[in-house]
Amino acid sequence: MLVSRGRNPNASEVIGQLITNPGLRGRVLTTLSLLLLVRLGIYIPIPGINREAFKQFIDQGGQLIGFLDIFTGGGISTLGIFALGILPFINASIILQLLTAALPQLENLQKNEGEAGRRKIAQITRYVALGWGMIQSLVFATILRQYSIEGLSEVAFVIQTSLALVTGSMVVMWIAEIITERGIGQGASLVIFLNIVATLPRTLGATVEAAQTGDRDTVIGIIVLVLVFLATIVGIIFVQEGARRIPIVSAKRQVNGTGVLPTRQSYLPLKLNAGGVMPIIFASALILLPVTAANLTKSEWLIRVASTLSPNAANPWPYALAFFALILGFSYFYASLTVSPVDIAINLKRGGVAIPGVRPGSATTNYLSGVQNRLTLLGGLFLGSVAIIPAAVERATNVQTFQGLGATSLLILVGVAIDTAKQVQTYVISQRYEGLVRQ
Repeated sequence: MLVSRGRNPNASEVIGQLITNPGLRGRVLTTLSLLLLVRLGIYIPIPGINREAFKQFIDQGGQLIGFLDIFTGGGISTLGIFALGILPFINASIILQLLTAALPQLENLQKNEGEAGRRKIAQITRYVALGWGMIQSLVFATILRQYSIEGLSEVAFVIQTSLALVTGSMVVMWIAEIITERGIGQGASLVIFLNIVATLPRTLGATVEAAQTGDRDTVIGIIVLVLVFLATIVGIIFVQEGARRIPIVSAKRQVNGTGVLPTRQSYLPLKLNAGGVMPIIFASALILLPVTAANLTKSEWLIRVASTLSPNAANPWPYALAFFALILGFSYFYASLTVSPVDIAINLKRGGVAIPGVRPGSATTNYLSGVQNRLTLLGGLFLGSVAIIPAAVERATNVQTFQGLGATSLLILVGVAIDTAKQVQTYVISQRYEGLVRQ
């Protein structure tokens, strides 16, 4: 097969590698097999629960559980042993990211200890995931206690349900790590991707049924909503791939007294959306807290707040503005965790690299901070628009069949698909160069 070293592999080259290369084929088959195992675990039922009564609870306004159910692929609503899925591990990863920014010991492990430090942080993340999974499983089992079948003591029910849930969660975490190590893509992201995709047939089926049984306005509303979702996907791709390329140059250097290396020009990419999907996830969880607290405490004050900040409220503007503000705030917060202008400026100075027209040191830090703040503002405004516009169109067209497929789901689907495709391309390119070396 004739290939060019200077271009990305096309679809035919990738398919050819899948057929002829046993390494890539094995990784893909391993990934698909383990993801299938994750899906099967969702349908292994937890014993001793009245599922019909619990389904009514979700339908009547368990919004937080309904939101989490999207990321478990229906595992919570079906009450399988993998009901918690990868959520404890994701929560533990977020907690470790926050603690790394706050604790110098963890920051030193991540930045200065190399691969050994990263392995230690990964091990700490597993322990935190276990502890967080135990807390979540106990809370979930306590909620399920009122739906237990008669004849089983409450203490025994809570213990056996908690053990089943936390064990299933740890198995899913182990499977995700195996996918990352021996498969294709990032395991935890692919598990969430699979769970979201698993809800698509139900959503599409309900939409087709609504189009067949509805009137002309319903059909027009569905067409408009589909076009909005397609435009949103295109916008997500552009923003996820968008970056500000800041030019940088390296100084001339003497080599062994025999010559001088010429000045090299390159660029420093700063992503437009440094926080990815995390700002929307944080904002979605936080804005649902008043609803959950009101359901648990029955407080009149919290009930009024929850009714005002509900997406189904008569006046949707308070919810939309609060959600938009939370997304924008978390965009700045998460960008500050993932991008450090001070560290970038120090590394550039150590490497003898500078930004043209900007002095090394504090001037470079201030310049990068200004650029990052402007990029974060644009990215946050985009995320807020992506989160609000589809919901506003749903409300205007009165088409509710796409409620499970929101902005968070779209961002995750597009982001994981892009990252996995890039990893496959990287593997194919590495095989291409290995073939050239052997020749």
